[in-house]
Amino acid sequence: MTQTALSSRPQRRLNVIQGEYLVSNDPDVFLTTVLGSCVAVCLRDPERGVGGMNHFLLPEGQVASSDDARRYGVHAMELLINALLHQGAQRNRLEAKLFGGARMFNGLSDVGAANAAFAERFLRDEGIPIVSSSLGGVGARRLKYWPVSGRAQQKIVEDKAELTQLNLKAAPVPVVAEGDLELF
Repeated sequence: MTQTALSSRPQRRLNVIQGEYLVSNDPDVFLTTVLGSCVAVCLRDPERGVGGMNHFLLPEGQVASSDDARRYGVHAMELLINALLHQGAQRNRLEAKLFGGARMFNGLSDVGAANAAFAERFLRDEGIPIVSSSLGGVGARRLKYWPVSGRAQQKIVEDKAELTQLNLKAAPVPVVAEGDLELF
């Protein structure tokens, strides 16, 4: 199916909030999230036509309950990978796109850098290639990801009212893209 045919069909948006993950094999679905220091890992099996996104707040930490575990990258990655495998994806065909990991506040520890380093290390250790990424910087991003096609769009949040609400400031974000990544 061509991109033109896809764009003429109604699209269904699913929001992924902090501590969540979603998986879909529906070509009419796209996943969205807003990231600051958090990281979203988008994984897909291009042959099977299934993909998903997670959104985690911290790389690792002490887990007192299952609700606490949802905040951490190690748990978020396992949940996303297992959900994809359950939908018929094969681990050896998975590919990743990474977003987020910004430094949001001066003078505090750089949790965004720690999140980004964790995601890159986890994927390297699991043998999952990163086909594109947009990590770091000091600004928030709004992300759209189509899990079946692997297409991603990123918008830097520049709206002053939205930035105030998010307690952030706008700044350039570095992008290293080798796959389908659009800035909008």
